Amino acid sequence: MAASLDKTPDGKWRLTTDTGNVLVAPVIVIAAGGGSFVPKRPPISGIEAYEGSGVFYAVRKIDQFRGKRIVIAGGGDSALDWTVNLAPIAQSLTLVHRRGEFRAAPDTVGKMRALEAQGLVKFELGQPLDLKGSDDKLEAVVIKRPDGTTVEIETDALLPFFGLTMKLRPIANFGLNLNENLIPVDTEKFETGTPSIFAVGDINTYPGKLKLILSGFHEAALMAQAAHRYVHPDKTLRFQYTTSSSELQRLLKVA
Repeated sequence: MAASLDKTPDGKWRLTTDTGNVLVAPVIVIAAGGGSFVPKRPPISGIEAYEGSGVFYAVRKIDQFRGKRIVIAGGGDSALDWTVNLAPIAQSLTLVHRRGEFRAAPDTVGKMRALEAQGLVKFELGQPLDLKGSDDKLEAVVIKRPDGTTVEIETDALLPFFGLTMKLRPIANFGLNLNENLIPVDTEKFETGTPSIFAVGDINTYPGKLKLILSGFHEAALMAQAAHRYVHPDKTLRFQYTTSSSELQRLLKVA
């Protein structure tokens, strides 16, 4: 993920990623859509302290949860799919949802109910209210039931699957003139208010903007023409068509 952006002494852009990679280029093109997809956090105070150790928003390795006491929160496909997949290897598994109906595929719901009947899954009606633990080690999840009572479930891992939300994250700190989390551009070059930084696709805004893939291709084509002048200021841009250019056909291996 792009983490920071600053100018080099020779006028180029230095982009640093969240893993420490550094990229230097004369032009930056932001095509971030609506932003980065990030998991929706449950509204639980102090949940950040357990993220990565006892709270997980995705399953990367199934074996990580083998023999663990697991609580899964949610009622969609992700919650039900992982309930079905993790129940056979977990020490215990409790599925928590605020109501008895689910938004998941009926077949998956049926499999979950079958596991519940076998005693491999316990279903708890309610929502996660609080976490308990020590030294960043999760020990229990407190569930608030619809009648206002609470129940404490001992657990090693909480997996909240409440969907995804889009956030600009570091792009919001790039010094661009944002308008309601969108980047204003001109419609000639799709350049931002900062020279040599362009924005195409759903991340940009201008009068008459249509959020269509077709519009994105149009924006990218005009952006590329303008970007060429920054990258190759001494070269003439030759406009060619794939239907008639033997050079382009050769590069595309269709000649």
